[in-house]
Amino acid sequence: MSEVLIQLQGIGKYFNNNKVVSDVDLSIEDGQIITLIGPNGAGKTTLVKLVLGLLEPDEGRVMRHSNLCIGYMPQKLHIDPTLPITLGRFLALAEPNTKLCIDALKEVGIEKHIHSPLQSLSGGEMQRALLARAILRKPNFLVLDEPVQGVDVAGQEELYKLIGQLRTRLPCGVLMVSHDLHLVMSATDEVVCLNQHICCHGRPDQVSNNPAFIELFGSKTATYTHHHDHEHGLHGEVVHSNDSDSSGCQHG
Repeated sequence: MSEVLIQLQGIGKYFNNNKVVSDVDLSIEDGQIITLIGPNGAGKTTLVKLVLGLLEPDEGRVMRHSNLCIGYMPQKLHIDPTLPITLGRFLALAEPNTKLCIDALKEVGIEKHIHSPLQSLSGGEMQRALLARAILRKPNFLVLDEPVQGVDVAGQEELYKLIGQLRTRLPCGVLMVSHDLHLVMSATDEVVCLNQHICCHGRPDQVSNNPAFIELFGSKTATYTHHHDHEHGLHGEVVHSNDSDSSGCQHG
């Protein structure tokens, strides 16, 4: 039976008296992959920080499983090109046990690069290195911020496939942040669209055929862009609609 790893209830967060996240309910179970999408400024980074415990909510509450172990993969890692550090040393900074480091590299398929300088890795290899670091301690919950950032389409498909395999092998729940709607549709159990509040959510097959979803995102075969038929106020509320016949946001 699945267990709830983390649950957000009525979450709200303010910065400079502006509410950047409003009334968010979200539950993630073990073995489940949820993908968070939304435009720039939608509050995705804030929500991820709330999930990780780096921020405390101003409204609502975050409940975590007593045995929650989180592995986090950041969107990017900036390495000074003059810094002489190998992939193996990079992982050892987080986990001194060499066997665990090698096991993690094997899981993501780049163990042959353990002695390679980080600067020599390709975009896809660097993302796999960050993923290896996230799974070092075999977490039961992965938070992946734009895991295919800077990777070509073929590499993106491979990374999403790998994430699906890790979900089963670890096993773990996964929260992904993504802008690549087309590829992620086949790599996730649920899609959540955030624009300060949750606009729409559901299983990919349900959401992709929902007229409101199509109005928001356009064709599912196109590169992800976020289209709203309305405007949001400072607190996430709908303050203006451009089309009185449009269904607009569907609040979750």
